[in-house]
Order: sequence, then structure tokens, then C-alpha cells
Amino acid sequence: MTAGGLIVKSNIKKVVKELDTENSVPNVAEEVGMAMERKVENMLKDAISRAKENGRRTLQARDL
Repeated sequence: MTAGGLIVKSNIKKVVKELDTENSVPNVAEEVGMAMERKVENMLKDAISRAKENGRRTLQARDL
């Protein structure tokens, strides 16, 4: 896991509130931030592999 973290955990609840227009899920468990962090890290690892496979040193959106 990264030292500083990629996901700003304090923003998760704000975004959930914006996306949940019916306010049917008002609470967010602490574990959501940790799970999101792992998913993003795995996405980045896969993207790095794709960039390398394509002979690039620049990570691009299409690698995601």
C-alpha cells in the first residue's frame, strides 16, 4: 500500500451522498476506503504492465 494513500477518505462520504440521490445509503463503513485503495493500486499495477508491454514509459488513460 502507498504511504500517503491515493483515496481521500474524507471525500468518500461526500461523493456517496452526491451519487445516492435517494439518500438510501447515508453511511459509509471505514473498510470502504481501504477496499478502494486496494482496487486503485491493482488498476495502476495493471496499467503499468500495459504501458510496458506497449514499450511506453508514460502511463496513459488508455492503459487503465
